[in-house]
Amino acid sequence: MSATAVDLGSTVTELDPIRTRLVALGRAHTPNDVAEAMRAEGRVVTDSALVAMVEALRRHSVGAGPLEPLLRQPGVTDVLVNGPDRVFVDRGRGLELTGVRFGSDAEVRSLAQRLAASVGRRLDDAAPFVDARLADGCRVHAVLGTVARPGTCLSLRVPAARKFSLDDFVASGSLSERGAALLSRMVTAKLAFLVSGGTGSGKTTLLAALLALVPADERIVVVEDSRELAPHHPHVVGLEGRPANAEGAGAVTLTDLVRQSLRMRPDRLVVGEVRGPEIVDLLMAMNTGHEGGCGTVHANSAEDVPARLEALGALGGLGRAAVHAQIASALHAVIHIDRDDQGRRRVAEIHVVVADPSTGLTRTQPAVELDPGGRVRLGAGAGRLERLLDR
Repeated sequence: MSATAVDLGSTVTELDPIRTRLVALGRAHTPNDVAEAMRAEGRVVTDSALVAMVEALRRHSVGAGPLEPLLRQPGVTDVLVNGPDRVFVDRGRGLELTGVRFGSDAEVRSLAQRLAASVGRRLDDAAPFVDARLADGCRVHAVLGTVARPGTCLSLRVPAARKFSLDDFVASGSLSERGAALLSRMVTAKLAFLVSGGTGSGKTTLLAALLALVPADERIVVVEDSRELAPHHPHVVGLEGRPANAEGAGAVTLTDLVRQSLRMRPDRLVVGEVRGPEIVDLLMAMNTGHEGGCGTVHANSAEDVPARLEALGALGGLGRAAVHAQIASALHAVIHIDRDDQGRRRVAEIHVVVADPSTGLTRTQPAVELDPGGRVRLGAGAGRLERLLDR
């Protein structure tokens, strides 16, 4: 069934009386039980009506409910719900409005709360937002309508059905063969790098493809807030952060995990997404013999990365001069990936990190501009990048 032709059938409100009667049975219900409940509620029971009711109960009780067909469509990476009347999907070509509708904001809220409860997370007026990973690997973020317009909002990130390699990037036109060879050399040379880009640009997918190139006899330790990185590599250990419980206890931060990872003999230390004070520990780790460290960071351009890291370092209590000193010693390069106007992802450029001796501050310098058509344009930092690769 297409995204524009999904029939939600009965709404949550219409299902509630039926569901209440079935719950009262105290056991798993059968189609005959559903038929009896329908008759008790004064509904006409035909074969087609019974089949539709059983399907509606299943759809609103398991998985992502009415969003499930969208999540299962090939190529869908994100499903976004902006209140009951606007549901979007992203198939890699930008956002597309679908025909899926909810009967009311209460239905969206009910789905969001059920998804949160399925992984032991709280979502109510006292805690009106949640970020979690479902059992199937799907990442869900929800904000209730009490603090969001035009109502309860859901953002679901679909895990990749398969692991992408650099060859896949080349085949899709996101990267040239020469660019792929250069990125491969960076991994082999154990350069410390960050993959920068905006939301949904493919940073994590590219990082996973690069980690798959790490020699099989090296140990990769991955630290993430929510597990997304799944590189095709025989020796990967993943550490996942955890928010505080309803009592405000039990939180495990990325800073905690980065510190623990250093005691796990990592050959490559990876932070899936650098977005907080954990950058301080990551930079310090890169400066204490842990070569080849890497991660992703949100940034509009490679040039913006030092400023972004400076702001994150401040969250960890590190002053401006200290952050830039750590960056200059620890980080070698930034790989920037972006999306064009049609939503197509592209590995755009590689910058090297350089320090200004007069100020002590760092900046990035263009080394290579990558053209999917195969052209490679060298920048002022190309010589430095080549020296790093040949060291």
